[in-house]
Amino acid sequence: MPINGSELAVIALLAIILVGPERLPQYAEQLGRLVRNLRQLSATTTERVRAELGPELGDLDLRSLDPRQYDPRRIVRDALREDDVRRATGRAPAGRAPFDDEAT
Repeated sequence: MPINGSELAVIALLAIILVGPERLPQYAEQLGRLVRNLRQLSATTTERVRAELGPELGDLDLRSLDPRQYDPRRIVRDALREDDVRRATGRAPAGRAPFDDEAT
């Protein structure tokens, strides 16, 4: 969610009013240091992940782990379809073990 110019101007004006012009440079310096530290932490973490995973990193599909891909309607539809197959054939769909309620 990018910030446009007018929103940035309002934020700057509020910062000047709330913090005060005498303390604003000190807070700006602290904010700059925080941003630099976060960028360095991100770069270090990325390098460590690449070093740990090695060539397997190319095979990793992070898009499949995106929570925005979660579709509850599809999950319910697939579960109902499995129930229909189970009722029609009298057994669980291929690839899944039947549920044993007597198991410990």
